[in-house]
Amino acid sequence: MDFADYLQHDATALAALVKHGDVTASELLDLALARNAEVHGRINAVCRLLEPQARAQLARSLAGPLAGVPFLIKDGVQDYAGVPTSFGSRSMRGYVPTEHAAVVRRYLEAGLVIFGKTNLPEFALKAVTDPVLYGRASNPWNLGHTPGGSSGGAAAAVAAGIVPMAAGNDGGGSIRIPAACCGLFGLRASRGRVSSGPAIGEVWFGASSEGVLSRSVRDSALALDILAGHEPGDPFDIAPTAAPYRELVRRDPGKLRIGFSTVSPIGTEVHPEAVAAVQRAVQLLRGLGHEVEEAAPELDGAALAESFLHVYFGQVPAMLARGKALGAGAGDVELTARLLGTLGASIPAGRLTTQLAKWNEFSRALARFHARYDMLLTPTLAHPPIRHGEGDPPRGEQFVLDLLQRSGLLGILARLGLLEGTVNKIARDSLRYVPFTQLANLTGTPAMSVPLHWTAAGLPLGVQFVGRFGSEDKLLQLAHQLEQAAPWFERLAPLTTEGVKSTSTLVPA
Repeated sequence: MDFADYLQHDATALAALVKHGDVTASELLDLALARNAEVHGRINAVCRLLEPQARAQLARSLAGPLAGVPFLIKDGVQDYAGVPTSFGSRSMRGYVPTEHAAVVRRYLEAGLVIFGKTNLPEFALKAVTDPVLYGRASNPWNLGHTPGGSSGGAAAAVAAGIVPMAAGNDGGGSIRIPAACCGLFGLRASRGRVSSGPAIGEVWFGASSEGVLSRSVRDSALALDILAGHEPGDPFDIAPTAAPYRELVRRDPGKLRIGFSTVSPIGTEVHPEAVAAVQRAVQLLRGLGHEVEEAAPELDGAALAESFLHVYFGQVPAMLARGKALGAGAGDVELTARLLGTLGASIPAGRLTTQLAKWNEFSRALARFHARYDMLLTPTLAHPPIRHGEGDPPRGEQFVLDLLQRSGLLGILARLGLLEGTVNKIARDSLRYVPFTQLANLTGTPAMSVPLHWTAAGLPLGVQFVGRFGSEDKLLQLAHQLEQAAPWFERLAPLTTEGVKSTSTLVPA
């Protein structure tokens, strides 16, 4: 098998080839490692290689539905025993877990050959992947643009052809955003569907879910079969589906009623290409016999953003405390995290509790919407994948905030309530490109980004579907239907096409 052949198979198909003896797991690992070496200097997707661990895994008998398929995990939350989990921060380099995260154990039990960890922004806090620790990751569709975040390294690795599928997690859009940026399929599961244990009960108070980014819907369905299920000590359990997702995905979803909106819930601008992406999806859906009309949940989008950001800010002081306990100093943390840590530390417990309580309001409002509609369709991103640095604060503003933070004045002003304007600006700036994804996280509902649109400049721009709690089966069925109607598997990034041309005449559809 050469690289061109490798690209023509998703993870499910590669596992079948290994099972039937048409290729060995060792050959597939060699291909994945060679491809990473070829593109690493351009996309910087893989931040830590685990080749010795992968070779040791191959020396044992592999079993499971994806036995022999090369795989990458994210360098945050997904602990691999004996290997540092950095969370993209210099402050966490000393954290070396002693046991696998449940999801990593399940990936290994499924036979996936884990040979590396993928790049992410510091503490997974941003929708771009640009940590000082590892350097920024680039989008294989255009190296001058971000692959998104926080699972940006995973998305870049899949889009570049290193692996057919890679692990991510999603606390505010961190699977769906990079999937949309890189022309991939990305599903975040319902709260509690997949365990975050044993080191963590619920990531970000349950806002975050584990999952994968893939080139095919059936791979994501099989991955959910592997991941779903209760672990001892988990806060709660969701009843399993009547059949495996890999079987359910092939069933017709029936006629669905879908409401769509292209209006930013926080009142920010939505790029015409993002609107066009939704309009194209609407046409496809109607052509497939679904009932689609303009409608959105009746909730306060600005209040939802405020609630999300209070939780977002509130996580950072805890992460900084973990780093400090490991011996990290202030210089080991980037400016953004230091600023958010100071702001987060100024939030009184009562205010944070009040904001957490609002999640119930948003969940009830979305449930009222889902009483009338099976799904909500929106852009995944409000803007095509941005250029590197495009979303950064101006240098002057960064200088002033850095000075205030280092001097201690930022904390004083925050505690006195004199930074409301600054906090609101940070909130608006941080979400203006990604205002659509947080709804699913706070309500705990499943959501997916589907690659149905490419811009005039040739950049992917996915659309998002939000389903009822526990309705991953319906989302996957619809995604499979859309995949058949508007195939994307062979639509390859220019960087990947370049790699194919060196060994084959395969041309992306």
